[in-house]
Formats: sequence, structure tokens, C-alpha cells
Amino acid sequence: MSNRDIIVIGGSSGATAPLKTILGALPRDLPAAVFIVLHIPSRSIGILATVASAAGPLPVHQAADGMAIEPGHVYLAVPDHHLILTKGHIRLGRGPRENMARPAIDPLFRSAAAAYGSRVIGVILSGLLNDGASGIDAVKRCGGLAVVQDPADAIADEMPRSALEAVTVDLSVPSARIGDLLSDLAREAAGPGVPIPPEIRLEVDIAAGERIDSEVLRQIADPSALTCPYCSGVLSTVRGAMPLRFRCQVGHAATAEIVAKEQENAVDEAMRVALRVIEERAELVTRMAQDGRQSGRRAVAEMYEERATEYRQYADVLRRAVLQSMAPPHPRVDEGGQDNSG
Repeated sequence: MSNRDIIVIGGSSGATAPLKTILGALPRDLPAAVFIVLHIPSRSIGILATVASAAGPLPVHQAADGMAIEPGHVYLAVPDHHLILTKGHIRLGRGPRENMARPAIDPLFRSAAAAYGSRVIGVILSGLLNDGASGIDAVKRCGGLAVVQDPADAIADEMPRSALEAVTVDLSVPSARIGDLLSDLAREAAGPGVPIPPEIRLEVDIAAGERIDSEVLRQIADPSALTCPYCSGVLSTVRGAMPLRFRCQVGHAATAEIVAKEQENAVDEAMRVALRVIEERAELVTRMAQDGRQSGRRAVAEMYEERATEYRQYADVLRRAVLQSMAPPHPRVDEGGQDNSG
């Protein structure tokens, strides 16, 4: 029986420091391969050097399509590609973004769970929103272990808290203890194998770039009365998902929390546009009223003055609504500057 020889780590905002601590604690003879997804920008070149400098004696590789997996090595996701594991090899996927990101954490965790089952240890670190919660659920469903950074220890506690809400994790500890913990867990025998749910394999295929359409989507999801925040297509609710998740026919995936945040951003933007248009309208009719008085058209001037007053009242209402919505929002991008296209 194999040991727990596949370690997958996901993090976002605030994850760099704990990741350095974890990698620095891993021994040279670690009997497991380590795979890392951080939310990174499409043209990032510095994260590899950052991770390599912290990895101590373990060699660090930028993941490449077809690269063989070896124990005692660290593999880092590359910009704009999902990191996907198959038996013995790495695959880079150009499937749709998940949770605003590519690479995203969930595809790595799902693919590891589908390929290696109970041999997998999933680790969720600091980050905003809840990418990784679905992936850690897949790891648990396939017999693997779930380790989560203690939210009290995280700079951004939302990802760890979301993971704790999605599954019953095996351990939740400060980042300073995770490296030694992984070293011990990797030497344990993996549990018995369990059947891999077909929906997990299907979502791995989508992340890899396989074709998706309404017929494929119906295998795992039911249409909802919501639109995709990325492409405005119809969203379908993924059946039995933890946490609540959606996919569109293009394949974009997002949790309910992220859909809600994107809708909130859209509403805020719409209110700002409406405020600008109404203020411009009020200014225009004010000038038209002035022009009417100067030309002796008193009735016309009074009509435009009434309209200007009405528009300014509308603007005041909208301005108050905009100000109330200006509580510090989550950024549209996570650490590294992901955009929403693709």
C-alpha cells in the first residue's frame, strides 16, 4: 500500500509567507511530491524564484505539460493554465476560469483526488473568498486528508473558513506547524481506495479544456435563473456541490459567494453610471432654463427649472445609495491581479 505521496497546496492573498514557512520545514527525503497553486497574474515571472528560495533542499519546478511526477520535488502552477494531475504526469489545462482564476485551486485538488484518491493531502492557506473549498471537498470524497491553515493565523481568513464550512477537515493548525505535519503524514500509509465520483472526473476534463455544452453540463448541473458573471450565459447549479456552485455552458465556474460579489460589483457600477448621467442631465436642463430666461421664454425656463430640481433629487437619492455601498469591498482580483476574461 502506498504512502500519502501527493501533497496539493492552494493559497491566495496572504499565502506567500505561510507557504515559505511550510516549504522551509520540509525535509530533503520527503517521500511525496508537492504541487502548488497560488492566484498569480497572467505574466508573473517572480513567484517561481520566491518559492524556490524558500524550498530549502527540495528542487522546485515550474510545471510543464507532460512533466513526470517525482517524490521530493515541488511543482508550481504556471500563469494562465490550470495545473492538472494524471497518473505519473502533469497536464496543463486551458479550460475556463474557475472562481475568477486560472490557475485555480479547485481543478488541481479535483484532479489529484481523481488520479490518486486516498494518497492525497490537500492544504488550504490564506486567501479571499472561497476558491479551494470545492477542491478540498473532492479530496475528502476520494479518501484523502484535508489540512487547513488556522483562520486565526491567516492574513485573509475567508478561504480557510470556507474550507472548514465545506468539509470536516482532518487538521486545522497554524502555518508554522504545517510543514512538520506534512512530513509526518506523508510517511503514513494511505487509506483504502474509494470509488471516484464521475462528476469529479468530468469537471477535471472541463478544466483540461475538453468540450463542454448543454448536454455535458446536464450530467452534473441543473439550469438556474442566473447569468454567468463572465460571459452572461445561463448558469446551472452544480448538483450536491459543497459549497453551492454554478457553471455556465462555456464552462466558467463560480461559487455562489463569488457570483454574489460580482453581481454586487455590477450593481455598484450601474449606480455610478446612472448618477453621472442624471447629474449631467440636471446640468443640461439648468443651462436650458437659463437660456429660456435670457430669451424671454419664461414658461419654458420654469419647466426646465422644475426638471432640474427633479433630476437633482434623483441624484441625491442615488448618491446616498452609492455612498452606503462603499464599505471596503473585496477586490475584483486576488493577489497577483487576475482578470476575468477567458
